Amino acid sequence: MTFTFVRLGSIGEEIPCVEVDGRTYDLRSVTSDISGEFFAGGGVTAARSAVDNGTLPDLDTSGVRVGPPIARPGKVVCIGLNYRDHAEETGAEPPSEPVIFMKDPSTIVGANDRVLIPRQSTKTDWEVELGVVIGETARYLESPEDADACIAGYVLSHDVSEREFQLERGGTWDKGKSCETFNPLGPVFVPASEVADPQALGLRLWVNGTLRQDGTTANMIFGIRHVVWYLSQFMVLNPGDLINTGTPAGVAMGLPDKPYLRAGDVVELEIDGLGRARQEFEQA
Repeated sequence: MTFTFVRLGSIGEEIPCVEVDGRTYDLRSVTSDISGEFFAGGGVTAARSAVDNGTLPDLDTSGVRVGPPIARPGKVVCIGLNYRDHAEETGAEPPSEPVIFMKDPSTIVGANDRVLIPRQSTKTDWEVELGVVIGETARYLESPEDADACIAGYVLSHDVSEREFQLERGGTWDKGKSCETFNPLGPVFVPASEVADPQALGLRLWVNGTLRQDGTTANMIFGIRHVVWYLSQFMVLNPGDLINTGTPAGVAMGLPDKPYLRAGDVVELEIDGLGRARQEFEQA
């Protein structure tokens, strides 16, 4: 039995739903949203019980927009240069500790929503990433093994980046990562219990039908448990927070012809078991 969560509807009016073996059920009798409060309050277990008890109504999903699978998190924390092949293609030394930067949570949009290329941008780039959703507060964890209890599950995340803003305009990376619509998410949220091994997932991304990224989470420099443990030494991770865990090789910045995104380009991406997304790029 497959068991995933989605949020369906127009922007700001998304309905929380659970998908089980191809059927979609309305979760509004269980929760008002797929949020930090939902995860902290045992929402995943409550949703399973409601499905088992047959108390949830079916929802007609035909023609309905797929929103981000989680409500806007309190923070989006990102890990840079976390795949050895990606560090090499950018000319950077593999880091000795995780590289941390923040991304504005308002960048999150649906899996198939349009993405806007910023004004004055010449180097908008793609990055397929595994997103980790926090389910319980992580604060000064004793060891990486303690991270499992704090992870609610996983999502497909697109960490869109503007490389000139990020690397050539001074300051931190954040301004090259926080442009509007720069974090399409989903289509689904998959509970941790549904993912046999998050360190053995294939990640792929295509631009206009050409395969650009084809990697695996097995090649992370710092694994998921380590990342959650490490972050908890510097900040409190709260239920509903999102961690983008890095991208494999194949980004535009690392390719010989630097084929940065332009208006009209179409990016498709997927992670094993976490669904597939499609975004058309437009000029802001």
